[in-house]
Amino acid sequence: MRPIGAGIFKPRIDEKRWNRSEELRLIEVWEKERQHLFNYDVSDPRPVIVFDTPPPYASGPWHVGGAAHYAQIDMVGRYFRMRGYNVLLPFYADRNGLPVEVQVEKKTGVNPHEVAATPEGRERFLKMCSEELDRVEEMLVRTWKRLGCSFEYWRDGTDSPEYRRITQATFIELWRRGLIYEAERPVNWCPRCRTTLADAELEYYERGANLYYIKFRVAETGEDIVIATTRPELLNGCAAVIYNPEDERYKRLRGLHAVIPIYERRVPIVERPEARPDFGTGLVMICSYGDQTDIRLFREMGLEPRILIDKGGRMNGNAGFLEGLTVGEARERIAEELERRGLLVRVERVSHEIPVCWRCKTPVEFIHSKEYFMKQVEFKEQLKEVSSQMIFYPEEHRRRLYDWIDSITTDWPISRDRYYATEVPVWRCEECGSLLVPEPGRYYRPWIDPPPFEKCPYCGAPSSRLRGETKVFDTWFDSSVSVLYVTGYLRRPELFKKLFGYAVRPQGYDIVRTWLYYAVLRVYLLIGRPPFRWVRITGMGLDERGEAMHKSKGNVIDPMPYVEKYGADAFRFWAAAASKLGSDYRFSEQLIKTGMLFVTKLWNIGRFISAFPEPDPSEASLRPLDRAMLGALNELLRKCISAYDGMDVFVPINEVYQFTWNIFASHYLEAVKLRAYNRGSRYGEGEQKAAWYVLHTVFKNVLRLLAPIMPFVTDAIWRRLYSEAGVHVERIPDPPPEWEYPKDLLERLMEADRAVWSYKKRLGLTPGKPLDMVLIVSEEYRDIMEELRDMHKLREVRVGGPEEGAEEIGPGLWVA
Repeated sequence: MRPIGAGIFKPRIDEKRWNRSEELRLIEVWEKERQHLFNYDVSDPRPVIVFDTPPPYASGPWHVGGAAHYAQIDMVGRYFRMRGYNVLLPFYADRNGLPVEVQVEKKTGVNPHEVAATPEGRERFLKMCSEELDRVEEMLVRTWKRLGCSFEYWRDGTDSPEYRRITQATFIELWRRGLIYEAERPVNWCPRCRTTLADAELEYYERGANLYYIKFRVAETGEDIVIATTRPELLNGCAAVIYNPEDERYKRLRGLHAVIPIYERRVPIVERPEARPDFGTGLVMICSYGDQTDIRLFREMGLEPRILIDKGGRMNGNAGFLEGLTVGEARERIAEELERRGLLVRVERVSHEIPVCWRCKTPVEFIHSKEYFMKQVEFKEQLKEVSSQMIFYPEEHRRRLYDWIDSITTDWPISRDRYYATEVPVWRCEECGSLLVPEPGRYYRPWIDPPPFEKCPYCGAPSSRLRGETKVFDTWFDSSVSVLYVTGYLRRPELFKKLFGYAVRPQGYDIVRTWLYYAVLRVYLLIGRPPFRWVRITGMGLDERGEAMHKSKGNVIDPMPYVEKYGADAFRFWAAAASKLGSDYRFSEQLIKTGMLFVTKLWNIGRFISAFPEPDPSEASLRPLDRAMLGALNELLRKCISAYDGMDVFVPINEVYQFTWNIFASHYLEAVKLRAYNRGSRYGEGEQKAAWYVLHTVFKNVLRLLAPIMPFVTDAIWRRLYSEAGVHVERIPDPPPEWEYPKDLLERLMEADRAVWSYKKRLGLTPGKPLDMVLIVSEEYRDIMEELRDMHKLREVRVGGPEEGAEEIGPGLWVA
């Protein structure tokens, strides 16, 4: 047959440029098609994967790091759909706990403790919080939709009656099994938020402080000893003085007693390894409570605590003349009194690490409080064992979880003296003091609901003598069962049976000690299994200088201006290309620009290829270069599938970018362009169709591999060239065996191209200008002689060796 070369090839893509407004049109198309939705039919034969996406706090809009994090989760979810999985990828907001309360306090100036003093006032405050959450959640949803994320939006967040019902049911189950109990003991306390905090909710900051050197007296000898402390206001809470067993300076004090200055109480002097000889004088006062070490030593040494600070952050009656002062005022006042009495030796300025509240950054105090606690200390080894059954991407971050488990020394205080959260479902009998826990199955609000008991089952007191608990749960107590909520626990048993065990937790390393750990603890205690099969850990999104973004620094970067300027695909390109899995990643406008240029490149490639029909493979007579190109495509498929399977998007985007731009477009496409048009009928029809076949085959697979990361431009091109159903219902194929072929020939083409381009540049010619010369090539270039002739518009290409007068322009390449 006559080669197809006489006709004019017209591109099927009419538009010469990609228009970013196409993204908005496609969002509407996707919402109508609903291709992204999970099929809840338990008979669906496809393998399942469930993303327990940590529901984000609805406390404010995302910065670029937060937006990139959720875009990455979407990329992984889209990939597994394109590998044939039934993917449950839900999005709902975390709407419980301190964040929204603090936000409402700041915006309105209300004091929640005053407003919520009555049931009516508490209802008003809860309504204010709910309205603020609605406002912020709407912003978050708009953001991820504009970014092209394919989440299944659930409006029932963690504050919904359904979610709270499940949270309370898990509490009731664990209470009845003796794994939750009420006790009064030392807790981390935020005086501003007026609530208990778990260890995982503490942040640590280096701050300047005064180190006070104070004279104590030894009771038995009358001599003075000097103790250095940053907390002189806690003097009357001192219960012991310790020194290190290796510190020879104080061996003589063993078994003696120190007299506390001003308060004149005697306390024992004891050897303990916790004392550091290099800090202060090496003598340390143990008081209730200056830090977590004090709490532990009081417990281990059997010391009687004397709490000096109340829940409002002021000194109580145990502090004597300091009563009523704030902690800061008391510190200044007692320093003045010590100096007046000649008991203050000196004051040094030091820097030390202090714990602060994770939300308001107020320094934490350690006081006694009656709370509900969940057992965890006795399960540390079991928790590490169950954690070993989860697959970590990357593996190195498993250590963070193990280290946190090893650091746990106390049970988890799960109750809080706040308001916008799931209520602790308990009633207390005012006659006998018994705690009454109801049957699971509904959402209880004990502070306002009538008791679900006709009388106290223990003493027979009437229901009028039963008082509902006013405390709520720690926000992590809610969030830690998100994987159970997502998989249908206590709601859809058949679905839960199918889904649980196939969940992935995508999250940042900064919440390993909270979200991940508490999920492991709660699910293990409830059902004895790991909560996740896979754990995908990402780093932190940083600003362009590599610093964490905080409002206080003024370096928070809003993603939306960049999305509107460069497009969502370009933003998602940066989100993938900058973020090596598990590592921190910097914001880069330049990399977003690179993404925008790549979108343009893809559009131009698609428009060029759209001029040619896609032939049946049987019609193609593949040349060696065609086979090498398909072999390189197979290698790309292997690399990308392996990385995607490991939930990594960094490797696929960088590999596909390099392959598409620097191999496919710059070399192969240019090499076969004349054969594709075949206007001079230089090639046979089979070879011409081979060019079409490989161009379409490579480009289709490039679009498939890119679709999870850059969903807009890939879908737009696919709908114009291949199917109105779009690219996202396509399957990313395994590398076909018939495409296997060494890529050496492709590498030879690239080496020759670079050599000829360099030679043309020396002559002052542009790469596309004809070169009226003969290119002599060594034997290894024989199979691409015609492609080199066409691509570089050479007079002739022949196989040979160095000839007289010929100039070597590269290994095995000469021009004459």
